[in-house]
Amino acid sequence: MIPRVLTIASSDSGGGAGIQADLKAFARCGAHGMSAIVALTAQNTLGVTAIAEQSPGFVRDQIRAVLDDIGADAAKTGMLFSRPLIEAVADELAGAVDRGLPLVVDPVMVASSGSRLLLPDAVGALTGLLFPLATVVTPNLPEAQALTGMDTQDRKALAERLTELGAAAALVTGGHGAEPVDHLFDGVEHLRIPVPRHAVAATHGAGCTHSAALAAGLAAGLTLPEAAVRAAAVAADAVAHGLVSVGGGDGPVHVLHGLSACQASAHSSD
Repeated sequence: MIPRVLTIASSDSGGGAGIQADLKAFARCGAHGMSAIVALTAQNTLGVTAIAEQSPGFVRDQIRAVLDDIGADAAKTGMLFSRPLIEAVADELAGAVDRGLPLVVDPVMVASSGSRLLLPDAVGALTGLLFPLATVVTPNLPEAQALTGMDTQDRKALAERLTELGAAAALVTGGHGAEPVDHLFDGVEHLRIPVPRHAVAATHGAGCTHSAALAAGLAAGLTLPEAAVRAAAVAADAVAHGLVSVGGGDGPVHVLHGLSACQASAHSSD
């Protein structure tokens, strides 16, 4: 059976990040993607101009509709925005996680444009309710620093502190800071994954793509280190082929760059 992966996150109307990036990354990794949308954003490459939360009840309905019928081999969360939404998501996922569902928590806090995507009073709910359910959390360097309160670029120390906050494992990604290395700590062992950096002004959605590829790897039965190595490669490749010409700001990554454009049938009608 094809791996099934559920993303619980927000919609990016510009198509670069959020739910849209997750579904493209799932497809790139050979998985069937499903979604529960917690918020809608009016967003483009220049920034976020408006956010419309969905009701916690409707978010619960979406998650139940997917899990009760299709099921999932892994799930991931992205931008969750507010405490009530995080509470609803954590409550709905708790049973599935107890039954062995791998969960990747991408603690999305700020967009690449600088727009805040997690309300200040929701941070405690994120770490207190979702981190204990997570198979792995995947912050970038600024997010890891904000969550831990540590002003350091030492990803090893940050990853260790993130597990102390309740996560079973932490992967601090390497797109920011002086050293281009993804650092994974599973509570026992550390794994450094060197990653390339590309001089491309098109990184919008890189974090979402990385965490979605990681979830797809876990859904396919890869170990966490194996899935982390593959996710790093998928995200780096998507950045390398980023769509610089799309929009006036930081363009979106292009995880599906290898696919040919659809062409109309050559058959003519009488």
